[in-house]
Order: sequence, then structure tokens, then C-alpha cells
Amino acid sequence: MAPHSLKKNYKCSRSLKQFYSGGPFIVSSDGSFIACACGDAINIVDALDSSVKSTIEGESDTLTALALSPDDKLLFSAGHSRQIRVWDLETLKCIRTWKGHEGPVMGMAVHASGGLLATAGSDRKVLVWDVDGGFCTHYFKGHKGVVSSILFHPDADKNILISGSDDATVRVWDLLAKNTEKKCLAILDKHFSAVTSIALSEDGCTLLTAGRDKVVNVWDLHDYSCKTTVATYEVLEAVTPVSSGTPFASFVASLDKKSKKKKTPSQETHFITLGERGVVRIWKSEGSVCLYEQKSSDITVGSDDEESKRGFTAAAMLPSDRGLLCVTADQQFFIYSVVENVEESELVLSKRLVGYNEEISDMKFLGDEEQFLAVATNLEEVRVYDVATMSCSYVLAGHKEVVLSLDTCVSSSGNVLIVTGSKDKTVRLWNATSQSCIGVGTGHNGDILAVAFAKKSFNFFVSGSGDRTLKVWSLDGISEDSEEPTNLKTRSVVAAHDKDINSVAVARNDSLVCTGSEDRTASIWRLPDLVHVVTLKGHKRRIFSVEFSPVDQCVMTASGDKTVKIWAISDGSCLKTFEGHTSSVLRASFITDGTQFVSCGADGLLKLWNVNTSECIATYDQHEDKVWALAVGKKTEMVATGGGDAVINLWHDSTASDKEDEFRKEEETILRGQELENAVLDAEYTKAIRLAFELRRPHKVYELFAGLCKKRESDDQIVKALQGLEKEEFRLLFEYLREWNTKPNRCHIAQFVLYQTFNILPPTEIVQVKGIGELLEGLIPYSQRHFNRMDRFVRSSFLLDYTLGEMSVIDPETETETEYRKDKKMEEVKVIASVSAMEQDSEGIDQKTPSRKRKSQKSKDKSNKKRLVAEAQGNVWALAVGKKTEMVATGGGDAVINLWHDSTASDKEDEFRKEEETILRGQELENAVLDAEYTKAIRLAFELRRPHKVYELFAGLCKKRESDDQIVKALQGLEKEEFRLLFEYLREWNTKPNRCHIAQFVLYQTFNILPPTEIVQVKGIGELLEGLIPYSQRHFNRMDRFVRSSFLLDYTLGEMSVIYPETETEHRKDKKIEEEVIPSVSAMEQDSEGVDQKTPSRKRKSQKSKDKSNKKRHVAEAQGKVIAV
Repeated sequence: MAPHSLKKNYKCSRSLKQFYSGGPFIVSSDGSFIACACGDAINIVDALDSSVKSTIEGESDTLTALALSPDDKLLFSAGHSRQIRVWDLETLKCIRTWKGHEGPVMGMAVHASGGLLATAGSDRKVLVWDVDGGFCTHYFKGHKGVVSSILFHPDADKNILISGSDDATVRVWDLLAKNTEKKCLAILDKHFSAVTSIALSEDGCTLLTAGRDKVVNVWDLHDYSCKTTVATYEVLEAVTPVSSGTPFASFVASLDKKSKKKKTPSQETHFITLGERGVVRIWKSEGSVCLYEQKSSDITVGSDDEESKRGFTAAAMLPSDRGLLCVTADQQFFIYSVVENVEESELVLSKRLVGYNEEISDMKFLGDEEQFLAVATNLEEVRVYDVATMSCSYVLAGHKEVVLSLDTCVSSSGNVLIVTGSKDKTVRLWNATSQSCIGVGTGHNGDILAVAFAKKSFNFFVSGSGDRTLKVWSLDGISEDSEEPTNLKTRSVVAAHDKDINSVAVARNDSLVCTGSEDRTASIWRLPDLVHVVTLKGHKRRIFSVEFSPVDQCVMTASGDKTVKIWAISDGSCLKTFEGHTSSVLRASFITDGTQFVSCGADGLLKLWNVNTSECIATYDQHEDKVWALAVGKKTEMVATGGGDAVINLWHDSTASDKEDEFRKEEETILRGQELENAVLDAEYTKAIRLAFELRRPHKVYELFAGLCKKRESDDQIVKALQGLEKEEFRLLFEYLREWNTKPNRCHIAQFVLYQTFNILPPTEIVQVKGIGELLEGLIPYSQRHFNRMDRFVRSSFLLDYTLGEMSVIDPETETETEYRKDKKMEEVKVIASVSAMEQDSEGIDQKTPSRKRKSQKSKDKSNKKRLVAEAQGNVWALAVGKKTEMVATGGGDAVINLWHDSTASDKEDEFRKEEETILRGQELENAVLDAEYTKAIRLAFELRRPHKVYELFAGLCKKRESDDQIVKALQGLEKEEFRLLFEYLREWNTKPNRCHIAQFVLYQTFNILPPTEIVQVKGIGELLEGLIPYSQRHFNRMDRFVRSSFLLDYTLGEMSVIYPETETEHRKDKKIEEEVIPSVSAMEQDSEGVDQKTPSRKRKSQKSKDKSNKKRHVAEAQGKVIAV
């Protein structure tokens, strides 16, 4: 036999989790799925294999009612929060919510049209809601107890609503009634206890009501009279009519033939009842005849006590021939179907869906093909699951207490046997083929915690108990086909340990048995007389599991001290110790012919180990609680785990498939890599970037982005590449950018790509990227550092540009001069155009007055130029001159008469006075400049209307330190008219390349001190700003080009290694060098003086030489810190 290859990996192929925790449920109209409550969530469960198709996460609200729309597209839910929610089953999102009753909603029903939702509340009210609008359309009150059931009439034309309550009444409501008193059509009060279920017959004419008073009332909806009362003698939880055209109808018809009662077909109604007894019964209303009753319940009824019985809690007839769905108190769904035999039809349990397994204590595979899995849970029964579908095939019930342990084998006759140990201190032997108990063993005085079959002969099994004894039970004489259980006999008994026995195992040749105990030891006993062989000591905590090696003379133990040990049987020495679990190891089992083993523990982990190398090959985390149970298939070596989280996981060996997948992926990677290289060669950068992301090659992604950034018109290609990325690839992109952003030689590309990403990706999509918060936290600090560095560089470039311009080292930009001339030319063109337009108007006037004397063309052109200003106000038609006073009067088309007098003498006097005052104010201005009173000087220059002097003063202040305050003070003292002059001066300076820097600086200070409300009040501000904006934009563009060129120069020199990247130093120390130069000079001067004071013996320099040395030192400190002197 060829040795097995070592397993490297297991995969969880199938999982059975809790999907129903009790409470409300609803079946789809086609019976394909079930929506049921699971804690705070809603699970959509496949009705065929109980797999969870989807889950709607709850909001910490215990559900009390569920309903489906007729087209199964909308799901309605309500809980203790009193909120009614509407869910879209395609998107699994809540599309509408509103507050319902004053208490929890106990029942829901949807109208056949799908537009109305009726709710029954614990506040004794019945409300009807508009589904689309979420508002209440009907309000019914009258019940004196909790309204527990509600039902719309199936005929959409009959707007009738029926409700049942704990007050033992059923009420029929009219949805079309306008009068409040006529809303309640009838009160049906034949019950004496709470009404639990209401149902309508197929024709809609008969109403069935069931209650806890153990009767079913049959009502005629024509006159609301009670046709009959059927006594069932059990508390009923569900009643449902039998629909025609179904297998149930045929089954009922065959039963009805056997009935001795006389038939009255027109009045017959057949229905099914379910209740506390846990049996299905079929009734005929005429004569109150029970046509069918199950012989025994398929439910494990808790006890004979009335208060603790567990039966059915709800039922629903599935469409077509799917059968009858019944819900049990222990969260199981039973589907009953009618099976037609040759002799007669019978009702059988066709499917059992287990919603909750509770804590799983043990499990084993069944049969030669290991297609079934026997599971012991925190119940008094054993559930057998089909491994393929994970549906419960059948249940073995018989124990009176919880089943704690089990083992399986295939007997010599081919029957599958199961032995179970229970908390009821008995062991039971089961024939899984016939699903019957064939033997019962008594004698233990404690919980039976472990059982194990013989591995070779299958004629005995052993059991270990909480009474510290080990027993060997004989199977000789046991009939495997017996219908009644036989009493099992013991071959031998031994007091094996000082504390409880947790685990037992039988050797492959049936010669030895090993026990593991709470006393931290394991013991080996020789069969059949249980002679002690050796005790295995070494564990520091109790032992949970023992198992013999299938090939070697050794035994493996798993302990609460977080270790697994392998011991030699011959002398009891510890051969190997395996450490790795973070909590108690609860189970361990050999695989791969004893060369490997798997273990599970209280940490919820499953581990795969190599025995020879003591290496943990793999760890799997699929449980949320302790893993108590571990089963390994002998042939398939499939692994099953179960634990305290009520989850069963099936694991299969994926070593071969993983190897094939790895080879396939490697081959595909090579092909995709070649495709990537071809795309780069063909300059298909968009395709190349996408391929680089798919192949997870960050370096290649950087190279492609860097290459595109160096090309023109690269933005479109980068945008196209980014637009084609998925959410996961965007997450990778942000990871790459975060990494590049930390490196000085890559941060430029990172910032550019980040800018493009934020441009194309809206914030709503950015926040959906997984882990975006952490990624952005890594990007922000370095981005801020890069920004600060660029900001300092930009400010330095402005200072350099201004200094060189003032020093006349460089000529003003020819481009600016040329553009200025072009603008002037455009202004002249506009003036000429306006003149020509006014000439046309003048010609029109001349044509209307033909009697006037026309001037020659030459004189007309001259007069037009002089008349432009006058014509802007209106045409002057009349002129009068006084002969003595020589006063002039004018009148024109604007209906205005103006009188003009000779002001030559007065103008001469005013001019002389102004000239004298101007000389005095000018002298005052010069004195203020000499006294460095710049604020006063600027104000005087504005008063004297000397723009050149204003410019000189502002330019002088800009060269001085702490000039901002003086400029601000001067500006704050200006009047509105002077601000208008200031804007005119700034407009003029802004057009000249050698003055635009001062203009921009003063304009900046003006906008800082002058609020917008005052700026708009400056006369002609609109026209002034229109003159400022174009040139300001031009200066900004020039500076922007210069800055971008400086960035490129910085990047280029860094790439050429001509200069050391500046950012590397800034990453270590983020300090402002400009602010450190002056303090460092003064600090070093103080240090120097301190040194001189401390060393009096040294020769002091003279003050003159000291000043010279300081001047030299300032230059050195500006370049870098002086480390040593």
C-alpha cells in the first residue's frame, strides 16, 4: 500500500449554522424559501437544504412579526422597538420605516393587492397602513386583549379584515365602512380562551378559528354564524384548511371513504390541526370526525407534565405538492408529505430542517461511505445529518437526559451501530439502519462522559463515567433487528481513576484501552480483563481526549494545559509535546496513517500538525466558541467540527486542488505578465495599469504612472485608467500611494495620482473603500510636510524674483510688455469703434435737418471729436450770449437750461492759492519722509494727488522689516475718495512689470483691512477691479509657471543626484530654517560672550574685530548650523 501524501491544507466545504432562534417566520408564495428570525437578524433560508441564502442584519431589536408581499419582493418586519420596517429582498436594504403601535406588533398580514399592510398590536388595536406612503389608513379598536392573529380576505374585492385576540373573540372589520359604528361587521365569541390561529377555506366562505380552549370553531362568513365546534382535546397552536388539487386533498378523500359518517359534500370542510401533543391530525367539520392522527410524535416531547410539553407552535400549507410545514418549539421545521403506496397513502416526515443545534458535545461519521454524521447536542436525542445537504435525516430519541458522548461502527452483518452515553447514567445501542434502540445498559452511578467501540471484532464497547469507573460491555447475543431494546451486560469493570473519566479509546487490535481523566493522568489497560499496563503522567491539567496511533505503538493525549502529547505504550514515556493552542485542547485525532493529526480547543481553533517535525502546518478559525467535538472520516478523512456556538463545519482535504489552483494561477500570472509587457510596448498605458493592479505589482504601477507624468496629455490616460478600477483596486491604490508618499523620490508622482483620484472619485464612493480611514491617516502627515516644503520654496521664489527685479539684474518679462501693448491697442480699437458709432448717430441727425448748413468733411471730423463729451449728455439746440455781461445760456434736447459766467479771474486766484497750499503741504510731506513718519507721509501724498510719491513710500516700506503695520495704519486712515484713488493707482502700477509686485502687496493689505461691505461702496469700484483682474491673473500665471518650473528643477536635480533630496532631512526634522537664522545668531553671540567670561586668561578681541567676525559668522549660519567652534 502506497503511503499517503502529507496534507497541507483543509477547506471548510460546508457549514451548518443557526438560522432560526424561534419566533416569527413566513414562507414565500412558491415555497422556495423561508424568512425567519434569528436573534436580531432575519435569515432567508432555502427550504430544500436549509442553507442560508442571505441575512438581513438587525438593529438590536427582537422580532415579533414578519410578512411578505404577494410577489415576494418586499419583506415587512416589526419588533419590540415598535418600528415597522420594509425591506427590499433584492438589495437587502431597508427602504421604508415608520413607528407603529404603542406596544409590540404581534401579527402582520398583507392585502392581496400588496398595497396595504395590517398589523395586530399588543395595545389591543388593529391598524392598516399604506405600504408606499407609510401612513395609517384604518384604525380599529374594540378588542380587550392582545391581538395575536390577523388575516385579510384572499379576495381583493372583499375588503374584509379578520383579527383574533387573547380576549377569546374574533372580529371581522369592514375596510370600506365610513361610519365608526359599522366598521366591526361581527364579533365571533364562541371561544373561552385565547385565539391562537385563524384561517379561511379555499372558497373564502368558511372561517376556521383555533384556540387554547382545545376547540376549533367553523364559521359561515355569509351570516357570521358558527356552523360547528370541533373538540380536539389538546391546546391548539395552528389550524390550516386542506386545499383541493393537492396530494393532501387526495389523501383526505381516501380517508373520507373509510369514514362511516354520511357525506354532505356541500357542507364539508377539511382542516389540519397541530398543538401541544406534537402530532398532525386531519379533521372533517361535518360530524367533528378526526380522519387521521399520527401514531407517535416526531418531536421529542419533554415530559408528561402539561407545563413542560413541547409540541408544534405554528404551521403553513406549502404551495403545490411541497407538503405541510410545521414548526416545533425547539426551532425545527418539519415538512410532511403524502406518500402513495400500493395499498394506501400515508403521511411521512420528508424533511427536517434544524434551526438551532444548541451546544454540540460529540459527533461521529456513519456508514462505510461516511455519508451521514451523528451529532450529540445539548438535548436528549441524537440527530443524524446528511453530509451532502446538511439536512437532518432522522433523530434517535430515547434518553431521558442530555446525550454526552457517542461512537459508531459497522457490524459484521453490515448494519451501522451507534452507542450513546447520557447524563441519565445509561448507555444505549442503536441500529442506525432501522433507526431503533436495540440495547440499554445500566450500572454507572455518574454521567457517562465517554464511549468507544472495539476496532476489530465489534463485539464489545467500553464506557467511562463520572463515577471514575471503566466498563466493558458485551454485544454477544444482541439482535440487531430487535424491535425492543435488550439489557446489555458488562464483561469487566475497574475503578480507573481518582476523578471523572473524560475520554476512552480502544487500540486497533482490540488488545488495549486507554482512559483520560480529570486527575491529569491517562492510563492504559489490557483487555478483556482491564489489567493495568502503564500510567501516563506529565500533563498539568485534566485530559480531555485520548487516541491510539493507527500504525505505531503510541497513544496521543490532549489536555487543558494547552498541549498535545504522544506517549510510548511500552514504558509510558513522553515522546513528543506539541504546543500552539492558546487555550485548552479538547480533541485530537490522527490522520494520514498516523503521520499527522488535527486538534481543536477552547480557543475555537482547528490545527493541522505534522507528527515527525512537530510543526503546526495550518490553523483555521471558523468557530466563535469552544470546539468540543471532532470527527475524522476513516476513508474520506473528511473532518467535522462542532462546538459551543452550535455550528457544524465540514472540512475536506484541499492539498491537491490547492496545488492545481496554484499551478493554474502561476500559469495565468505568466500570461498576464506577458500581456502587461505587450501593453507597455504598444503604449496602451490604461490597459497596462489595470493589468499591473490585477497582478499586484506596485513597482510596475509606479513606473507606469511616472512614465505618464513625463508625457504630455497624460492626464486623460491616467483618468481613464483610474476610472476602470474596482473598489478593491482603489484600496490597493491608496496603499501604494501611502507607501510612495513616504519616499522623497516618489512623493511627486503620489501627489499627482492622488489629486486625479480625488477628482474622479466622489466622496460617497471614497468612504466605501475598505480601510480608507487608516489609509488616509497615513497619507495626511507626509502630504502636509510636502506642502509646507513647497510653500516655503514658492515664497522664496517670489522673494528672489522681486529682489532681482529691483536690482535690475533681469529685464522685465518681454511677454508682459508685449501683452501690455496689445491690451492698449485693444483699448484704442474700442474707442475708435465707439467714435464711429457716434458718428453714425450724428449723420442720422443731420439727415433729419436738411435746412441747416452742412460743414465740410474735414471740419466735421474735427467738430465730432470735440462734441463727443457733450453729445453723451444730449444735443444742444439753443445758445444765447449776453452783450454786456457776456453770460452764456444753453438749452438742448435734455430739457435743461444752463447759465455760464466768466470765471477767468476767480480761477486764477484759486489756482494761485492752491499752488501756495500745495508747496506748503509738499514741504510737510518731505519733512514727514525725513522724520520716517511714513503713515503721515502716505496720507499727505494722497491729499496732494502724487501717485509716484505714493508708490515710492509703499516701495520703501516693503523693503523694511515690520512694514506691514505701518502700511496697515496708513491704509486705515484713508477716506472713501482716497481709496478710489488708491485703486486707480494700483490699477496703473499693476500694468507695469517693475511695479506690479508693490501693487499686489498693497492690494493684499487693502483687502485684509477693508470689509467687502465697504469695498462695494467705493465709487466706480467695479470698473477699477475690472482693470485690476486681467493683469493680476497674468502675474499669477507667470508666477505659477515659475513655481512649476522650480518644482521640476527640484525634482530633476534630485533625480540626477546633483543635490541631496531636501525632504529626507525634513522628514526627520520639520523646522523652519528662515525663523531660526536670527535667533541662532543671537544665541551664538551670547554663547561666545559666556565663553569669554568663563576663560579670563584668553586674549579678548577688540570690539572692532569682534564686529567683523560676527558679520562673517552670520553668513555661515545662514547656510547651516555651526556644530563646532
